[in-house]
Amino acid sequence: MTVESTAARKPRRSAGTKRTAAKKPPGAQPDLVQLLTPEGKRVKNGEYDAYVADITPEELRGLYRDMVLTRRFDAEATSLQRQGELGLWASLLGQEAAQIGSGRATREDDYVFPTYREHGVAWCRGVDPANLLGMFRGVNNGGWDPNSNNFHLYTIVIGSQTLHATGYAMGIAKDGADSAVIAYFGDGASSQGDVAESFTFSAVYNAPVVFFCQNNQWAISEPTERQTRVPLYQRAQGYGFPGVRVDGNDVLACLAVTKWALERARRGEGPTLVEAYTYRMGAHTTSDDPTKYRADEEREAWEAKDPILRLRTYLETSNHADEGFFAELEAESEALGKRVREVVRAMPDPDRFAIFENAYADGHALVDEERAQFAAYQASFADEGEGE
Repeated sequence: MTVESTAARKPRRSAGTKRTAAKKPPGAQPDLVQLLTPEGKRVKNGEYDAYVADITPEELRGLYRDMVLTRRFDAEATSLQRQGELGLWASLLGQEAAQIGSGRATREDDYVFPTYREHGVAWCRGVDPANLLGMFRGVNNGGWDPNSNNFHLYTIVIGSQTLHATGYAMGIAKDGADSAVIAYFGDGASSQGDVAESFTFSAVYNAPVVFFCQNNQWAISEPTERQTRVPLYQRAQGYGFPGVRVDGNDVLACLAVTKWALERARRGEGPTLVEAYTYRMGAHTTSDDPTKYRADEEREAWEAKDPILRLRTYLETSNHADEGFFAELEAESEALGKRVREVVRAMPDPDRFAIFENAYADGHALVDEERAQFAAYQASFADEGEGE
């Protein structure tokens, strides 16, 4: 079942509100930039082949390892949330290729601005997976030093990180640096005003920034067709910079296209919009139930395009990996899951009164009153226990 066919299941509009279907412009359904088909076959692309032409079998195995371990970490985090160890979790299931491919395209001196789902990019930037969980457990406000890995803290406010990325990119350009910036966001965030402002400023000031949109086709329960009448990458044309749509389940294509866009930025040629056309195979977060708005047939069709399976097929048919490699990786995956569980369960309980700190620089009578009320509420549980 396609995204378009979901429209047939929506309630009919009442009389007098008939909507004329938008006429799709030429090229509204363009071919994706693809280097590895869902069947695991390597295909040629004259424009982007050069960016992965020298990739070695070892590097291919490395990309596969990155995706497998990222998925294992993500699955463990989801389980931990279900067991009450995390308050919430935003899964990346199905988006591993988009994140690992683009993440491995960055240089150490590049700066990354994520949303809250870029666990694979964090992995590529050397952020300890266990540190990602502190915020979702409520024990800290981030868990890592952004400047240690040039990887900004997760941003919950939808789309605002694109403005931060644009401003940072304008700054390094004025400093004369030859590094680049990449900002991640989703198809839903593409409708935010902050993203539109980022496009405007980055274009006018020729900022060295790559806007990487993971179009997983669902902004929680809203399909992409409710976000745009044209493919998302085409929006870049209106701002005066290039846009390209890449197969977001093809790690080689994501690597190549992102390398191209980042090198373009470093040369002083300005911003690029990359639309990674992929699919969120899981829930938006663990508080969401996608079965209420998505058809099983749609999910099953995308599971057949699994980014990890297609690279494994290519590794096997090209004799770039043997069973020993896959067995060792499976053991490493289990060890990672065990370590993550142990680290999370060893985390201290959050300070319940920390919410009242730093609300005002000089304090505030109302905050003091609320703190006292909360303290009395907490104390009431101890009093109940003493009375038993």
